[in-house]
Amino acid sequence: MTISSDNKMKKTEVIKCETLGKLPELLAFNDGRPVRTPVDWEERRSELFKTAVELQYGELPPKPEEMTVQCLYAGGPGEANSYRVTVSSNGYSFGFLLKLFLPMGAAKPPVIVNGDLCFNYLFDKSVISSFLDNNIALAVFDRTEIADDKEKNPVRTGRIYNMFPDRKFGSIAAWAWGYSRCVDALEKIELTDKEKIIFSGHSRGGKTSMLAGITDKRAAIIHANETNAGSCSCYRIHLTAKDEYGEIGRSETLKDMTENFPTWLSDDMKEYADKEKELPFDCHFLKALAAPRTLLISEAASDIWGNPVGSIITSKEAQKAYELLNAENELLWYVRSGRHGFNSEDAEQLLNVIQHKWYGINLNDRFFKSPF
Repeated sequence: MTISSDNKMKKTEVIKCETLGKLPELLAFNDGRPVRTPVDWEERRSELFKTAVELQYGELPPKPEEMTVQCLYAGGPGEANSYRVTVSSNGYSFGFLLKLFLPMGAAKPPVIVNGDLCFNYLFDKSVISSFLDNNIALAVFDRTEIADDKEKNPVRTGRIYNMFPDRKFGSIAAWAWGYSRCVDALEKIELTDKEKIIFSGHSRGGKTSMLAGITDKRAAIIHANETNAGSCSCYRIHLTAKDEYGEIGRSETLKDMTENFPTWLSDDMKEYADKEKELPFDCHFLKALAAPRTLLISEAASDIWGNPVGSIITSKEAQKAYELLNAENELLWYVRSGRHGFNSEDAEQLLNVIQHKWYGINLNDRFFKSPF
C-alpha cells in the first residue's frame, strides 16, 4: 500500500500526538504464538472478537424468533418504496420503517443498507442520486426506532431493550442488529441482489455500519464514514492538531464517549477510561475482523475530533490481516478535505469502490493520501 501526500488538500498540522503504549499485536495469539496461515487466522479471529466486539459493545442481541415484512407503498423503480418490518421475541413485538429506493435501470441491483435516516444527509438529493443514477439501490431505516440515542442518558432505552431485557448490549450493538434485520427483510422482498450488499453509515452511524459488517458476513462491502472514537480511529492515540481553517482541536477519547454517551458501549469499557494503555485491543482489531471482505474507511482532514491520524495508523496495522488472507487490495481508506459530515464526495468514493468491485472501474487517485 502506497501512502502519499495530497498536494490539492490544505495541510493539517499535528501539534501533539500522544501515544499511550504500543498497539496490541494483531498476528499473535494471546499466548504469544505467531499467526502464520489463514487457518491460524480463524482461531485468532475468535480471540479478537472477544475483545474488539464483545468487550467493546457488549453481548450482541440475538436474531428475533419471528419477523414479518408488510408492504406499505409499492412505487417500484424510481420511487421510495415503503415496508413495515415487525420483529417478535419473548412475547414482545415492535416494528420499524424500511424505505427502499430502487434505480430505474437495473433489475436486482446492488443495495446499500444505511441506518442513518435520523440524519439530514440522507435527505440530500445529491447523495441519493449518486447511487440511484448509477443503478444502485438504497435501503434506509432510522436506527433510533430500535434503540434511543440521547446524550448523557444513563439508562439504555428503546424497544429492543423491552424485547431482550436480560441481555447486556450497548446501543451501537442494538443499531447494528437493525442492519441485519433489514437484510432479512430484503431477502423476503427479493428486489435487490443478495450477493451485492453494502453496509454504510456516518459518525455514530459509521460505528454501527462497521459493527454490523463485522457481525453479518452478508455484507460484501463495509463503509464506515468518520466514526470517531469507538470504532475506526485509535484509543491509544490522543491527537491535537490545527485544521485546514487554522482552528486547533483535539480528538475524542474513550472518557469523552463514556461520559457523553454512556449507553453506546458496554459497561465494561468505562473501566478503561483514562487507562487506554491497558485495553487488550485497539481499532486495528476491529478493522481486521472485516477481512477478507471489502472495507472502506472515510475520514475528513479537519475532523480532528474524529482522530484521522489514529484511523490511518490502525488501518495500516489492520492491513497485515488482509495481506495474510491474500486480500491486500480490499482494505481502502481516504481522507477528504473539510469537516465532519457525509457529503457528495463521500458518496462518490463509496460509488467508486462499488463500481471497482463489481464492474471493473478503476479506483480513483484519492485513496491512501494523507494531509498530515
